[in-house]
Order: sequence, then C-alpha cells, then structure tokens
Amino acid sequence: MAALFFLAPMRAHALFEDTDARREILKLRKQVEDLSARVDPLTARTENKADTKSVLNLGSEIDRLRTEIANLRGQIELLSNDLANAQRRQRDLYADLDQRLRGLESKAVAPAPAENRQAELAEGEQKAFDAALAQFKAADYAAAIQSLSAFLQRYPESAYLPQAYFWLGSSHFARQDCSLAIPAYQTVVTRFSSSARAADAMLNIASCQLEQRDKGAARETLEKLLAKYPNTPAATAGRERLGEIR
Repeated sequence: MAALFFLAPMRAHALFEDTDARREILKLRKQVEDLSARVDPLTARTENKADTKSVLNLGSEIDRLRTEIANLRGQIELLSNDLANAQRRQRDLYADLDQRLRGLESKAVAPAPAENRQAELAEGEQKAFDAALAQFKAADYAAAIQSLSAFLQRYPESAYLPQAYFWLGSSHFARQDCSLAIPAYQTVVTRFSSSARAADAMLNIASCQLEQRDKGAARETLEKLLAKYPNTPAATAGRERLGEIR
C-alpha cells in the first residue's frame, strides 16, 4: 500500500505528460497542414511565371517548405513513439509493482548454454532495431529505410516487426514517398492489428491519401480508424481530420 501511495503522483504526472505530448503532436500536424497549403499555391505560381528568376526563387521556397514539412513529420513520429513508449513503461511499472506486492519467491538458476545463445541473439536484435530507429531520429531517412529493410529480412519472427514496419513507412512518408509508405503501414494494420502501432498506421495512411489528393479514400480510412480503435490518441486526431474533410 505504501508503494502504491508513493506511485500515485507519478501516475498523475505521467498523465499530464501524455496530454502535453498529444497536444504537441496535434500542433505539429497543424503546422504540416499549413505548410502544405502554402506549397500548392507556390507550385501554381511557378507554372504561371514567365520570369526565370522568379521561377527559381519560388522553386527554392517550395523546396524549403517541403524540407520543413518532412522535418515536422519526423518530429510527429518521434513524439508519437515517445508517447507510446511512456504509456508502455507505465503499464510495465504497475505490472511489476503488482508482482512485488504478491511476493515473488524465485531462486536464481544459472542459464543453460542454449539460453545464453538465445540471450545473445536477442541482444543483437535489440541493437539492430535501436540503430535503425536512431537513424530515423537523426532524420537520416534513407539510411533508416535501408537498416529497417535489412532488419525485417534478418529477423522475420521478431517481436519488433510491428514497430519496424511502422518506422519503415514513416521513413518513406518523411521522404514524401507515399507509394511505399502506405504498403508498410498497411502491413501493420493487417498483420499486427492488435499492436499499439496499428491505429497510428491507419492515421498515417489517411495522411498519405490526403497528400495524394484522394479525399474519398482518406475519409474511408479515418472512418475505419474510429470504428476499430475509438479510444486511441490516433482516433482523437482522426476525428478532427475527418471533420475538416467533411
């Protein structure tokens, strides 16, 4: 009981952090939409301008805005990942506390050689995934794509598969390649529907469809998101986006 009392303020603090993270994610998504709205008129102006210098200046401005959009998308994915990890750590914390309160009476047993080998493989798998994710965080999306693709081939039974496919899709998305991002996200939705990443993947599929000017497909994806994962942060953002489409 004393341990639960001690952890109560921690839990409240974590909830506030979750709320702040979700608010920041929505803010960044709004920035992406605003910047995207600025790119289209600039593109149209480059097509209508006869002055070569003006066209070059507008082209440079478009490239700058697109780079800024890609960076914002990367920040959104990182915040979403940090939020999911914080929620997972919170669940693990209380699960561990529950076990301790019930009392664990286990004896230390020296691991067998086979268990040592399994531990080594698990450590290598963890390092490979962490390295790929670090490349994404550093905005080196091309390297992240290469590393994540290699990870999926090398560890086809990994517990990290849902996250690996999700970050592969996010790397393509950050490079504005929705034709490759959507299949990676779709793999998360179809093969790992119970994963914490499935709802986020559906939301990003809808974002890609909006990028492709396919509002009908985006609306359908968002409606499926709300029906299948109604109580997730992704659904909260999906409701707002669906309202804007309508």
